[in-house]
Amino acid sequence: MLCGGSRASVHLWDHRHPPTLGAKVFRQSPFVLRPYSAKLQKRMNSLSRSHCKNPETIPVPHDCSSQGDDAPELLIDGLSPVAGGIVALGKFDALHIGHRELAIQAARVGTPYLLSFVGMAEVLGWKPRAPIVAKCDRKRVLSSWASYCGNIAPVEFEIEFASVRHLNPQQFVEKLSRELGVCGVVAGENYRFGYRASGDASELVRLCKEYGISAYIINSVMDKNQVSGNADSEEDSKSKERGQVSSTRVRQALAAGDVRYVTELLGRPHRVISRVRTQDITIKGGRISIQTSSLLNLPPENGVYKACSLIVGDAHPISCKVFVDTLNLHIETEDVEEVRFRNSYGSQEFLLLGIEFD
Repeated sequence: MLCGGSRASVHLWDHRHPPTLGAKVFRQSPFVLRPYSAKLQKRMNSLSRSHCKNPETIPVPHDCSSQGDDAPELLIDGLSPVAGGIVALGKFDALHIGHRELAIQAARVGTPYLLSFVGMAEVLGWKPRAPIVAKCDRKRVLSSWASYCGNIAPVEFEIEFASVRHLNPQQFVEKLSRELGVCGVVAGENYRFGYRASGDASELVRLCKEYGISAYIINSVMDKNQVSGNADSEEDSKSKERGQVSSTRVRQALAAGDVRYVTELLGRPHRVISRVRTQDITIKGGRISIQTSSLLNLPPENGVYKACSLIVGDAHPISCKVFVDTLNLHIETEDVEEVRFRNSYGSQEFLLLGIEFD
């Protein structure tokens, strides 16, 4: 069994030399709770609230192909889509290679999920800033991880940070066990949790054992470049001193315009998404121009970027050169005639443009 009753499995994994686990790895479709159905509720009710089930007993629901950016939500009666699954714990702003490693290890022992917290900036009074990955693009990124995770695309499960902020470490693990019904957790060796980050990885292991949850602690994925720089906070500064891949490093690389370094940290080209009205797109010759105010996530520093790609809807990527300045983003391509500014629903009012920097 992967977990159950009062037993807990505790492992320290080195991502560079992952062991072959004795537990059977079960593969199934990711759990996406859209739309809700009575049939789905009936199947979920077969899961126990306080005990993990063997993977074979976890229901395989329909995988919605919705293009929306909604994350799975709690079912009634306290049951959740992550019940019986393995959740990766962390801050998943960048979805970088360190985050991917957490998902890989979760997939080794069960059905992988990312447990994300939303609304942290508002609750903690942080200055608003653009996300590294556009919210509507996160599902695509997670789907690209499927080849690393035994052909399973991890699913992101969101919880309002305000609802867990004041939980101490024990209360947080109790929520994972009794309310969310998870079978196991995966976290990095430097993971902190609970009110004022009072709990560490060793306490996570201890509490998971108490509540019958498997706990897997993995080594940090280190930044091979070991780049130093100014961090946004004392915590981030400590993270950089330890040298692991972090969202802070991704932001700093974008601020420096080093998209090659960004690609290394993310494990993929950085994609900027623009939600723009067709009438706000300017086309002159082979140049397409949009305002940076239409961007949904963080672009690289002002400058000229060659060997980029323009993606419009499901169309094939078009090679281009990109000029970024404070107010506008200009895209130069010899294939401008191939660009069709029409979204997947046929509407010409708004559409999403993707620009990859490689």
